[in-house]
Amino acid sequence: MPLDLDEFNRTDPERVRALLTACLDVPRWVDAVLAGRPYPDLEAVFLAAKAATPLLPEEIRRAMDAHPRIGEKPAKDDTGARWSRSEQSGVDDSAAAEFRAANAAYEERFGHVYLVCASGRSGGELLADLRARLANDPETELAVAGSELAKIAQLRLEKAVTA
Repeated sequence: MPLDLDEFNRTDPERVRALLTACLDVPRWVDAVLAGRPYPDLEAVFLAAKAATPLLPEEIRRAMDAHPRIGEKPAKDDTGARWSRSEQSGVDDSAAAEFRAANAAYEERFGHVYLVCASGRSGGELLADLRARLANDPETELAVAGSELAKIAQLRLEKAVTA
């Protein structure tokens, strides 16, 4: 459930914490955004969120655990799962087998799920990106995943806090 800026500024911190955690499951990031309340405008909220990145490697790994694989539908039906389904709307069921195989190769190589800001991107584009990223070394790939998480968090925050 989105909050307007006034609600975001004055609502119980635990309710806001849950909403921010749905945007990005990184306690340090959530705490940083919460600490800035009250915000004078939406831009200030978004700038505070951006200032709390880049993410540390352990934060990236934690946050990845809250994301389904590309091409798979989330099992839960909470805010984050609904956002994920919407973000992956460009991935159709016909590519599911290709994504399963590519996800398996990626996870075997890096030990974590492939994470990408999928919003507005086609299944073919995402599959090509996944395959290209298999060439990264593990450290580079973790940094790329962290950057993608920050993009996802920003998009979700824009949905969570409105004018």
